[in-house]
Amino acid sequence: ADGSISLGQQVSWNGKKASVRYIGNVRFAAGEWVGFELTDAKGMHDGSVMGVPYFDCPPAKGVFARPAQLSASSAVLGGTPAAAGPSAVVSSAQKVAASKSAAPDGHATPPSKQRTTDRSISLGQEVVWHDKKGVVRYIGDVR
Repeated sequence: ADGSISLGQQVSWNGKKASVRYIGNVRFAAGEWVGFELTDAKGMHDGSVMGVPYFDCPPAKGVFARPAQLSASSAVLGGTPAAAGPSAVVSSAQKVAASKSAAPDGHATPPSKQRTTDRSISLGQEVVWHDKKGVVRYIGDVR
């Protein structure tokens, strides 16, 4: 995979708009999966599958699919295109699972929380800090 998908990215699945909430391995099937929250359509779950929480979203808005089943959305994020266009196939080398990433000191990087404790900020949310736009990519403790 080439790393062309990221948390918070807008994608299309079966013609339905969605926002990526999870990328990585899952317990319910082998290989890499992308968990996303559907914008308008009805999904299948709230980010938990078979009792295992992968991400947090409203009930019946969450779906998992293989990266090849997604297309990059033509939605614009922060003034720049989210990807090459609606026909671009999405794939990823970026993993959310802590066991797959490490800090420069060799310690595993903890997985990001989906939302702040007060639930006011979530992964993938557009934010402004000191007049600069950005997208939340990590929520959690730092050293």
